[in-house]
Amino acid sequence: MDHLIYTAMSGAKAALTRQEMAANNLANLSTPGFKAETRAYMTFPVEGSTTRALVDDVATGADFSPGPIQRTGRELDIAIEGRGWFAVEGADGGEAYTRGGSLVVDPSGVLTTAAGRPVLSDGGPIAVQPDARVAIAKDGTVSVTPPGRGGVPTPVARIKLVNPDDKDLARGADGLFRLKSGEPATTDEKVVLTPGAIEGSNVNPVEALVGMIALARQYDLQMKMLTGEEQNSRQASQLLNLTA
Repeated sequence: MDHLIYTAMSGAKAALTRQEMAANNLANLSTPGFKAETRAYMTFPVEGSTTRALVDDVATGADFSPGPIQRTGRELDIAIEGRGWFAVEGADGGEAYTRGGSLVVDPSGVLTTAAGRPVLSDGGPIAVQPDARVAIAKDGTVSVTPPGRGGVPTPVARIKLVNPDDKDLARGADGLFRLKSGEPATTDEKVVLTPGAIEGSNVNPVEALVGMIALARQYDLQMKMLTGEEQNSRQASQLLNLTA
């Protein structure tokens, strides 16, 4: 049978994986700090054929362009100006990085992301008095003001801000980024926060929707090629039977 069936099958598979990627990006359209997923593909020649090639995804990456900054006025919301990340503790206990700055204080007094991941300083998770007023400065300094009148803000920690090279980062299954080396990134004093704001997702909904339509058409085209090859093979068999 013609090698066409293998090339069509690989093309259909690639279209499906890209559809999944586009759907995931759209699902995170309102996720603060989300970076759109990207995929890289490569063609591989079919053994024994000079006119057929397979396609397969060889790498998964991310679009690191910044999302829109949305002012909220909420004291625990932070956005990063330009490049940079802040450190959180992953489920595995290791250091990970995110730009999703909608923070909360959990019942035990630990400063966490909306997903429940503890925010890190150079000394570990940041703990504050649960009923105290928390403020975050542009340099990441976390200050607390005890409840009641006349409270004086007291710095308790400083959020670890980093700025590794994009090519050194990889996204995990939990949506957090980590260094490919597995080592923690060094603190970068040049990273600046915008308190009272969050960074929105950088997914472009129009581009994502148009892309999904184009991918659906590509998948249909690959399936039509498979159907056409099946018909050609059937007709060829009939002709061979007539001449036998």
